[in-house]
This record gives sequence, structure tokens and C-alpha cells, in this order.
Amino acid sequence: MSNTLLVEQCRQHNRKAQMALYKQYCDGMFIVANRYLKDTAAAEDAMQEAFIKAFQKLHQFKGDVTFGAWLKRIVINTCLDTIKAKKLELQTINEEVISIADDEDWSVADSTTIPEVYSAIEKLPDNYKVVVQLFLLEGYDHQEISQILGISESASRTNLHRGKLQLKETLKHLQYETGS
Repeated sequence: MSNTLLVEQCRQHNRKAQMALYKQYCDGMFIVANRYLKDTAAAEDAMQEAFIKAFQKLHQFKGDVTFGAWLKRIVINTCLDTIKAKKLELQTINEEVISIADDEDWSVADSTTIPEVYSAIEKLPDNYKVVVQLFLLEGYDHQEISQILGISESASRTNLHRGKLQLKETLKHLQYETGS
């Protein structure tokens, strides 16, 4: 059955269709939630809450993006709300002093693996980690990040820049440790 048909049936409160959509997307959405919350129980809770929100707000789904992309955004926002509820405090930044270009060159050694990059991101301070995840992994731009986190675009750019610098250092040290 196509997603379009399932979504239409879900709009009519068809429980079997809701369960089919849930089964189709729950594993992927759990991975997204766990990437942000790093706690299996919290990720499961956030994922469940996101599905409930999605089914309640299905009338707002216009089909201009895939259902999966729409749902992923709800999952991410739910995770960010959870993080905010834990009173994640982002560093304040003197915006008059700091200005960072978006088009900076950033790369890692070819021998660096994806798990190594994810592990390095995990070691970042929370304020950098969330911005780096949203920008590099989820593809949000600074305007979107600033709206999601309630910070300025300049703070988003600065946190991304500082996060990238720390990532680069962590990954560079990792290369030395493995003898590459």
C-alpha cells in the first residue's frame, strides 16, 4: 500500500493504517531520536510523542515533502523540546565581536569512518553538538537552527564553527592514535 493511501486512511482515523505507518517509520525515527537524546528510554518516549503529534496534526501534512521527511522534522523538534526541557543552556556570544564565514573549507581525512565522526560529535559540548547535528547531519540552515533553538543566526554560525574546530581536533588526534 502506498504512503499516500496510508496517510489518507490515517486522516480518517484508521488504526490499521496508523499502525502500518508506525511500523514503516518507527526504526528510522528511533535512530534520529537516539542521535539527539543518547538515552534509549528518552528516545523511545520522544519518538512515541512525535508519532502522536504527527497523527494529531496529519491535517497539516500537505504532501509537498515526503511523509518520512515531515515526520522526521516532528521527531527532531520533539527531541529539541526534550533537550530544552532539561534546561540546556547555550553559551551567550558577543555577536558584535564574532563573525564567521559560512563558506569555510572543512574536511576530514579520507580514512576517517562515519562511526568515528559520530563519536567525535558526541564528545562536543551540548551547545555545539546540537548545532553541528542540525547543520551537518540534518541539513538545516542557520536561519532554521536559530528558530528551532531560539538563538540568533550569528550564534548558530559561531557554535557551528567552534564545533567544527573541536571536531577537527578530535579527529586529528584520533588519526595520530591509530597511527595513520
